Amino acid sequence: MISRRLMGGRVAGLVGVLLALTLASGWAQDDRQDGRAEQLAEIDRLIESVRAEWQVPGLAVAIVRGDELLMAKGYGVRTLGGQDPVDADTQFVIASNSKAFVTAALSILVSEGKLKWEDRARDHLPEWVLHDEVATREMTIRDLVSHRSGLGTFSGDLLWYGTRYSPEEMLARLRHLPPVTTFRNRYGYQNLMFIAAGQIVERVSGKSCAEFVQERILNPLGMTRTTTSVTAFDENAATPHNNSGGALRALPHGNVDNCWGACGLNASAGDLSRWLRLQLGRGELEGRRVLAADQVWEMWQPSIALPVSEEAARFNPTRQFSAYGLGWAISSYQGRRVIGHGGGLDGMISQTAFMPEEGWGVVVLTNSESPVSTILRDSIFDILLEVPDRRDWNQAYRQRVEARQGQKQATEERRRASRIEDAPPTLALTEYCGTYRCPLYGDVLVEMVEGNLVLRLGPAPDFVADLRHWHYNSFELKWRPSVTYDFPPGSINFTIDGAGKPERLEIDQPNDDFWFYELNLRRVGS
Repeated sequence: MISRRLMGGRVAGLVGVLLALTLASGWAQDDRQDGRAEQLAEIDRLIESVRAEWQVPGLAVAIVRGDELLMAKGYGVRTLGGQDPVDADTQFVIASNSKAFVTAALSILVSEGKLKWEDRARDHLPEWVLHDEVATREMTIRDLVSHRSGLGTFSGDLLWYGTRYSPEEMLARLRHLPPVTTFRNRYGYQNLMFIAAGQIVERVSGKSCAEFVQERILNPLGMTRTTTSVTAFDENAATPHNNSGGALRALPHGNVDNCWGACGLNASAGDLSRWLRLQLGRGELEGRRVLAADQVWEMWQPSIALPVSEEAARFNPTRQFSAYGLGWAISSYQGRRVIGHGGGLDGMISQTAFMPEEGWGVVVLTNSESPVSTILRDSIFDILLEVPDRRDWNQAYRQRVEARQGQKQATEERRRASRIEDAPPTLALTEYCGTYRCPLYGDVLVEMVEGNLVLRLGPAPDFVADLRHWHYNSFELKWRPSVTYDFPPGSINFTIDGAGKPERLEIDQPNDDFWFYELNLRRVGS
């Protein structure tokens, strides 16, 4: 079991070395009481073991207890094959961990009397129109930042992912996105609603949401290693990695500046330790009040329940409930309340979590795509809480990942078995070419290039795929290397009208994040 305690004389020797190297390694000085040095030594060993097993190029971890920083340390390298080490100041993309900063910005405006959580979205965004008339009229700021809009989880995310659309253009297209449930009835994780929240910060404050967060939160907290744009990375920044090229590869940083509100921040483990200390201090850090205590408490309160499936309950029986507050996820773990968030963009996965009553906080930032951030979060909490008979979360997630890989392999085998051999296309390849338009998304182009069909997503220039005939009017998608999401095999299917012309285009691209089936693509022109 990886997360077992270190015992005996080896521990004493190791602890002595760790204490001697405190400042250089990132360990805190006050680790001599209640076996804390032993815990930190075990955590240190655990982190490196898990990182190596999952082949994560680099990661960084921070641990706090109340207002005390116990650990902030990097492991591995910033870039696969490189020599530059990750340290506590290395910047990572933190993706949806940014959402809590946006709600914190809103809370400042609430404290100043410039808006209320119950203000309607259209009070500040007069152009606000959704598919559902009730949601258009009644959606509040609280609804926006608690994922109870009626829209589905990740619904509409193709509007921002890799596109050139401005926030204003994305929100204008929301009227074409139908809900999946009635307003305020069910949780649906929504990035677009947080983009709207970011726009409200801008309209009310007169500054962009990024500028407001920088001036009112990051600067007062001394978070000097946190940036509000990927264009502001310096040389000590981690590179994202995933298997989208068929093997682990380094990726360029995707520019998500148009998605500010849903994501947008990049930070170091050291900086995020200050953020968690602020939370545990109910809005105050080192004698400076940044957020009102009552507003911090408000953001921690459940606004909507999240269903816990039987499978999830079996996997983690200690999670007895799950909910979402204002920019924070809320659940229980080992009988304690946990408030936190995860973040994920291509090649970067992270976790921030804290236990208000216990005073513990943990940050895990990684530069590849794996469950390592969650494995380490839960394993570290187990060690800090001195949980007896601790579960080997590393092994548990290994088994889960292998099971899902097996399921994906079986799905791919069924797909290939369903192919009808010797079923030529109905039309000449050139006849499939044209522009296919979706009111929600925009134009998708099918072109002939050097004798082969090529698919291009107009709003997202990097989304280009080569098409290979599959059977009849179906073609297999092969995304080019400019696409950094690790998509499994997909296909496109043409519908032919009564005149023998392509009428519709359906993109069938299985994945866990982007719903191509929401695109109602119809051919325009002759």
